[in-house]
Amino acid sequence: MDIISQLQEQVNSIASLTFNTFGTLQRDAPPVRLSPNYPEPPPNPTEDSANFADQPKLMSAALVKAAKQAENDAVGQELQKQLEAAEKELKQVQELFSQAADNCLNLKKPD
Repeated sequence: MDIISQLQEQVNSIASLTFNTFGTLQRDAPPVRLSPNYPEPPPNPTEDSANFADQPKLMSAALVKAAKQAENDAVGQELQKQLEAAEKELKQVQELFSQAADNCLNLKKPD
């Protein structure tokens, strides 16, 4: 898989986690009274309140983990580019050194 496809896959993963996290938070959020003119909202029926309390923590942890992985991938790609540039520069220096050494050897006159 090429680098762009990997990055695209990671962005899709983060988008999916974000979508699911916001959806869960919206679904499980307690009702709020918007104005004193409105009646008090009915309480949210919850079968397993402990499970609902843990879901936002778990989903946010998964979102942070995916974001960090994408950040690590981006840093890795930047390091790879720098490594390739350094290898190219090293090759150029080696060629120049070889040319300079050849020129020095050609300057000596045989006795």
